[in-house]
Amino acid sequence: MKILISGSHGLVGRALIKELSSKGHDIARLIREAPSSSADVEWHPERGMIDAEKIGGFEVILHLAGESIVKGQWTEEKKRRIRESRVLGTQLLSNTLARSVRPPNVFVSASAIGIYGNRGDEVLTEDSRPGHDFLADVCVDWEKATAPAEEKGIRVVKARFGIILAKEGGALAKMLPPFRMGIGGKVGGGQQWMSWIALDDVVSALRLAMDQKTISGPVNFVAPNPVTNASFTKSLGRTLGRPTFLPVPAFGARLAFGEMADALLLTSQRVEPKRLNESGFRFAYPKLQDALTHILHGRLSKIIVT
Repeated sequence: MKILISGSHGLVGRALIKELSSKGHDIARLIREAPSSSADVEWHPERGMIDAEKIGGFEVILHLAGESIVKGQWTEEKKRRIRESRVLGTQLLSNTLARSVRPPNVFVSASAIGIYGNRGDEVLTEDSRPGHDFLADVCVDWEKATAPAEEKGIRVVKARFGIILAKEGGALAKMLPPFRMGIGGKVGGGQQWMSWIALDDVVSALRLAMDQKTISGPVNFVAPNPVTNASFTKSLGRTLGRPTFLPVPAFGARLAFGEMADALLLTSQRVEPKRLNESGFRFAYPKLQDALTHILHGRLSKIIVT
């Protein structure tokens, strides 16, 4: 298949390109610099610029681009970039696809479980209402930006990613240094829910979303067994063989990270992968301990090819 991917330098983009290329798919990247390959497509969403002519003809569009939410303090300027990099980019791509004479079969656009906000112990599925904090509002607008493509009749999948676990990047990579030094611990009370997913399962689930025509709309990309922060801490310490007795109090997290602490470290989201389960998707790593052991001790990948 001819596949176009934005966010190709990100954690998911890199893993996905490696997997899809190994299966013989024709991969092109949507990039912000002059293309070094004739297959790649240039765009500048902040200026509303995209090479619309080259967009036509791709069977699959995978839109993963967006400003990192974990790098740097959440200043007003940073928050503006977080929102605009997601909403403006998705609007531009969706409008372009809607006008294309050769639209794709499927448009998979990233989103996040941040759409649910801080919900305590409530079990959340794709049918749950959105929250009302900064990230929830960003995610709502992010998903609404796919409307032109949906109205065109393109199958749109809104991939609501949970905490993606990988040694190469993301949240786990940031946790590893202190935990390896034996100074890791739970954050706040530790009772907040963490909805996670192994990177291998993200790649497999994205392949399913590409291929299975019955999948559309919001899809939670999370493992079926969320855990509390305290449980996650114990599992990570056990996997590394290190103690985890130095908790980070909530006020300390807020002092160090500001608004980001409440949005990412102290928020509670107990999310279930209802639509992946209904689709028959089989998780290679449904349990956290198995996922961490695989990721941190270099066992062979269990990516499931559907």
